Amino acid sequence: MSSRPVLLVASNGGHLTQLCALRPWWERRERVWVTFRTPDAESALAGERVHWAYHPTTRNVGNLLRNTGLASRVLHAERPGVVVSTGAGVALPFFALGRLRRVPTVYIEVYDRIDTPTLTARLCRPFTRLSLAQWEEQRAFMPTAITVGPLL
Repeated sequence: MSSRPVLLVASNGGHLTQLCALRPWWERRERVWVTFRTPDAESALAGERVHWAYHPTTRNVGNLLRNTGLASRVLHAERPGVVVSTGAGVALPFFALGRLRRVPTVYIEVYDRIDTPTLTARLCRPFTRLSLAQWEEQRAFMPTAITVGPLL
């Protein structure tokens, strides 16, 4: 097992719920989370190491810049072995800066987008080392993805 932590990055709500569903994979690994400080996220991640991101991220350039600064600080301080995300907007700066730092990135397309990719998947694609699909149909727009099945 790597001595470097897994960095799990997601917006709160369904995105975070899908990463939490990966508990059998991450529970025995050192891990660090990045999400928005909301009651559901605080409850889901009680007892976990969390860096709180800035929201909203949609059409908010100021928070994009703040989250880019956060990504730089977290990647430097935590030195993760991999960055894993289900989106949404908070993932982009972590994937872009992770790629620059040669940290492997894994993007898991969300379960409820079967016909078209999410905006975050499209934005993160150039910085993604491994793409995972939850449905075989998602491979129509993610041809190099590995289908892992639904997380929920």
